[in-house]
Amino acid sequence: MKIKTLDVICLGRAAVDLYSEQIGAPLEDVNSFKKYLGGSSANIAFGAARMGLKSAMLTRVGDEHMGRFVRSELSRVGVDVSHVVTDQDRLTGLVLLGIKDQDTFPLIFYRENCADMAISEEDFDEDFIASAKALLITGTHFSTESTDKTARKAIEYAKANDTKVIIDIDYRPVLWGLTGRGEGENRFVSDEAVTQHIMSILPLCDLIVGTEEEFHIAGGCEDTIECLKQIRQVSTAELVVKRGALGCSVFKGEIPDTLDEGITRYGVTVDVLNVLGAGDAFLSGYLRAWINQESTENACDYANACGAIVVSRHGCAPAMPSLEELDYYLIHRDDISRPDLDPVLNYLHRVTTQRIERQGEGKDWQDMCILAFDHRRQFVDMCREAGAPISRVSRAKELILQAACEGSQTLGETVGGTGILADGTFAQDVLNDITSKDHWIARPVEMPSSRPLRFELGNNVGQAIATWPANHIVKCLVFYHPDDEVNLRSEQEQKVMDLYRACCTTGHELLLEIIPPAGSNLDDETLSRSIERFYNLGVFPDWWKLPSPSKAAWQNIDDIIKARAPYCRGVVLLGLDAPVEELKAGFNAAAGQDVCKGFAIGRTIFSAPTKAWLRNDINDAEFVAQVKSNYLEMSEYWRQRNEAGKSL
Repeated sequence: MKIKTLDVICLGRAAVDLYSEQIGAPLEDVNSFKKYLGGSSANIAFGAARMGLKSAMLTRVGDEHMGRFVRSELSRVGVDVSHVVTDQDRLTGLVLLGIKDQDTFPLIFYRENCADMAISEEDFDEDFIASAKALLITGTHFSTESTDKTARKAIEYAKANDTKVIIDIDYRPVLWGLTGRGEGENRFVSDEAVTQHIMSILPLCDLIVGTEEEFHIAGGCEDTIECLKQIRQVSTAELVVKRGALGCSVFKGEIPDTLDEGITRYGVTVDVLNVLGAGDAFLSGYLRAWINQESTENACDYANACGAIVVSRHGCAPAMPSLEELDYYLIHRDDISRPDLDPVLNYLHRVTTQRIERQGEGKDWQDMCILAFDHRRQFVDMCREAGAPISRVSRAKELILQAACEGSQTLGETVGGTGILADGTFAQDVLNDITSKDHWIARPVEMPSSRPLRFELGNNVGQAIATWPANHIVKCLVFYHPDDEVNLRSEQEQKVMDLYRACCTTGHELLLEIIPPAGSNLDDETLSRSIERFYNLGVFPDWWKLPSPSKAAWQNIDDIIKARAPYCRGVVLLGLDAPVEELKAGFNAAAGQDVCKGFAIGRTIFSAPTKAWLRNDINDAEFVAQVKSNYLEMSEYWRQRNEAGKSL
């Protein structure tokens, strides 16, 4: 018997969902859409991975941008995409979806001869199916002769290798050719031929999941209990009836006279935003327990909770919870009527799914050597000092990027990670160039030297950062002291709170840089008190950027971050154009501090070479070489500190 290395293989639809961003409008009145992973099978594979299961996807995508997106989205949550086949002749399916009200969700499938409907027996072999504990197939892939043949071959392999067979009925009449193409939201059209076809599959299954309407099409009538009894005559499978707000009922043996007489677990009442994708989330949660042989009651609780969370959110796959947020919700579900608004639940979603998956493919950034050249005012000042036109700043930053990239290649794996901090004012080409590469990337939003804090991007900073790539970290410098005059402090805090909410909405990570104002009274608690103050305001940055603290101050910072924000990425040290020896002392003070993840230093590295280049004392190659040398020197000082810390 082949070793089961996978928990579940999902065969079926993999597409791109384009969700309308305007709530309450029919699709013809929608102005913009948000792009997500879609397709029931892909959603379930995605959700199962978030539930900690080893899932794999068996499908086809087009040889184009959307196909690459589907593969990437699945891969970044840990789904095995070895059998996501690229179809050279067909496009990836698309779906347009809207949210009109709690009962109306317009939906249009663009799936004419799409890639996933061309899946073939040649796309997999028996060993692949045998490697999984379960094979899950959604109903659409029994709707055509070719996909039906392929799905049945997969089932044949499963039955021969002790792989359980699951069917999610997932009945979409439009995909069976029973409605007009524009009626994708129609969930039920009775059809005897479809009933007979589905009935022929059910004897092959170990688990059958569907809504009451889906069991109606499978059983051939509109009485749910009678349909279940009809199915039980041909199948011994476990039957799971999804009942929406009423929860679910499970039947393992003889069918009783009412749904409530099954193993029934009732859901909790939540405000519904979007029912689309809730069934996929439900099944992902159910599989968590079913695959791991937990109790049916646990399976129902996980499933109901996953469905409740997703109906409160925009989108399908990205809305699905992680294990951490699901477990939190199960404890507090009676007190959370709006999962989409609960701050703790949303924080857990942000830090356990969204940010981890988007930033660095789940990479745990450690020992970061960041070259920061997001400075704007300082570059302008250097140009004026050298008598050089300001137009040369952009070229200077391109050369600094070259130095950073060459330095990164030299460093290789001797440090945990490399990256840049660059601005969109003079370095937009730099940001465009590095975005697709494996680097940590942050960019500023503050107006240089502003106190009180002002945003360079204007008051509607959320609208501006929504146009940034998802892996760009939002960096904000605030000159702040916890003992600032109350009106000044409140004004700055409100700006940071607004920015944090914007980052939560867009999904970007936030790096909050705190520099106490010149001349203010400082002690070993100043920085930790500042951090605690923002936590008390509900602001939980993913990163902190701080001036080098003393050993005692480090302990205070470490204590507050670990107590209040255990999912925080950590602290990176800033430079403030300090002499090298002063920075080395700061590095040494950070030795052994787990919360300190590296440095983000600029002027100490690039100032002297930049001034010489602007004066035309050195050429481009010499400029790059000097910046690279300084960057590598600083990285070596950090590495030496790190080695010293390990020996403590």
